[in-house]
Amino acid sequence: MPKLLTDFKVFLFRGNVVDLAIAVVVGTAFTAVVKALVTDLLTPLIAAIFGAHNFGALKFTINGSTFAYGDFINNVITFMSIAAVVFFLVVTPINTLMARRAKEDPDTKECPECTSAIPLRAKRCPLCTSELAPAAD
Repeated sequence: MPKLLTDFKVFLFRGNVVDLAIAVVVGTAFTAVVKALVTDLLTPLIAAIFGAHNFGALKFTINGSTFAYGDFINNVITFMSIAAVVFFLVVTPINTLMARRAKEDPDTKECPECTSAIPLRAKRCPLCTSELAPAAD
């Protein structure tokens, strides 16, 4: 039994699990902030322009079934806001950083025959099997 507990402790404190837990907590808090931004600022601004005072209250009824499309609109705006923030503040900077790193420290080279990307230390292209110049160390 102690081995099982020790293995569980190692699993819990492994970097990936802790990082994932932190990401979930921060993501939940961030979602709450963006939802408040949409509900308290963006929705009233859109309502001022288009005349609807509360998107959450927009609904229609057909044969006793109520369709609350206003809440759906709020959630779509929230999703788009979160997606935009993640794209512009996380994905784009990381892609730029990775592209810059790839130029500074490449781990592949281009085959002169077939132009495929191959490891720097390769002596033969795995796709066209042409022989390559020795890697410079």
